Amino acid sequence: MHDSTLPAQADPGRTAPAPAPFSILGPGSERLVEQDQAPDCFVDLNLDQIVARLGASKEEYALIPLLQTPLASLQAIRYRHHVMQDLEQAATCAAVQAWADSLRTMRAQLAQRAKLHERQQQNAWFLSAAETYCQALEQFAPALRVAQPRSEGFRSLQAYLDAYLAADAYTQLKAAARATRAALDSVRYAVLIQGDLLTVSRYQDEPDYSAEVAACFERFRQAASKDYRVKFLDEPEMNHIEAKVLEFVARLFPDAFAQLTAFCETHADYLDVTLAAFDREVQFYMAYLDHMKALRPYGLNFCYPDVEARHEHLYARETFDLALAGKLAPQGTTIVTNDFELRGKERIIIVSGPNQGGKTTFSRTFGQLHYLARLGLPVPGTAARLFLCDQIYTHYERQEDIRNQRGKLEDDLFRIHRILDAASPRSLIIMNEIFTSTTLKDALFLAHRILRQIVRLDLLCVCVTFIDELTQVSDTTVSMVSTVAPDEPARRTYKVIRRPADGLSYALSVAQKYQLDADNLERRLAR
Repeated sequence: MHDSTLPAQADPGRTAPAPAPFSILGPGSERLVEQDQAPDCFVDLNLDQIVARLGASKEEYALIPLLQTPLASLQAIRYRHHVMQDLEQAATCAAVQAWADSLRTMRAQLAQRAKLHERQQQNAWFLSAAETYCQALEQFAPALRVAQPRSEGFRSLQAYLDAYLAADAYTQLKAAARATRAALDSVRYAVLIQGDLLTVSRYQDEPDYSAEVAACFERFRQAASKDYRVKFLDEPEMNHIEAKVLEFVARLFPDAFAQLTAFCETHADYLDVTLAAFDREVQFYMAYLDHMKALRPYGLNFCYPDVEARHEHLYARETFDLALAGKLAPQGTTIVTNDFELRGKERIIIVSGPNQGGKTTFSRTFGQLHYLARLGLPVPGTAARLFLCDQIYTHYERQEDIRNQRGKLEDDLFRIHRILDAASPRSLIIMNEIFTSTTLKDALFLAHRILRQIVRLDLLCVCVTFIDELTQVSDTTVSMVSTVAPDEPARRTYKVIRRPADGLSYALSVAQKYQLDADNLERRLAR
């Protein structure tokens, strides 16, 4: 684990650890401790794919620990919603993007400095990085003021910026950078090359012979001709001759270079810890915002969910599997959306229907929605009301592991027992095709016992099953069925709708596949 106010890696330009007065990721009363390890539900729900995609889009900011750390309070979730809504405004987004671009330039300058060998050249790159930082601040603060963000996060940032820019530490940094640059700009020298002898001296207003030579030969110019002039390479690393020239120049102008050295020593830790943390943390929002923008042209919507501490009324409209959409939508595949709703004492969704009909995708979508809601991010769909669960537990089918010396059925029971022991009344459980390794009778018995325990604990649950009878376990259960095309039962629609389970869709599609449906049988018997 590591603290969210600190950089996740020792990037150039990042300062030493220190508490930050505020974080754009949450109110000051809630200190976020980032999780380096993904929650157990990640792989089952394909959240690992979503997080990997978001992390890769902003790799330099090491966002994955932030994406693996859900929030625990409604206050923090609303805080993030308001920040995200500000960032969806063009002016705020542009101000943040310009700030991020400048800070990226600054880090590149510091990284280049670290690769150099000549001390004076290192110092010059450090000065340039500090100037980039000051310029970024001078542009960001007024741009943010013009954007007029309304969230607590950005208003706290604006207040912090105003105080920071007026503080002695910053004003001294800016003044020192300006004075040091002016001293260096005043340095003018001449280089005289005679054979293998090189002489460096102060510039004494010698005439510019290049201008005189160009003017002399200008009269002979008749048409466009080849340019034989050699361009000097403008690369950061100096060769040995350039290094020697710089050494002589530093001796000729000791005051200017002493001022440069003093600036680097005095302002070695110029980058403010809070602003460095903001630079990274705001990319948590920007990465997701970019992902939403990429999917919206395909007709996929996102919304800010109402997140509640109670689960009397939960729903989502036109929602979808975000991992699947991120993979298939850019390929031109139409993404099917679904709805669900739980009212009153309804807690358990039993999903049945034909194989390959979208049942598992629906269960993953349900889990993704609740996890993304816990991150304080918009969720797939046009509207949603979701439960602030404390944990998401998943039980999806796995290959047998010979290392645990348990059979398939025993392992299923072991895993579910462990989940039920750990779950609290605020937990969410998602089970997918459990007990497929045993007989229908045994599977029904075991699943019935487990669902009874879930009912007793009043847990929110989604259960994907091939056993239609489970929809009758309790009056807290809701039956949802993956459907097929009415005129072509073998074709899946991937729509999961609320209706009683009857098993007819699957039976009919299988019968038609093997030509055992009523029409085929009548035709064959009539021969």
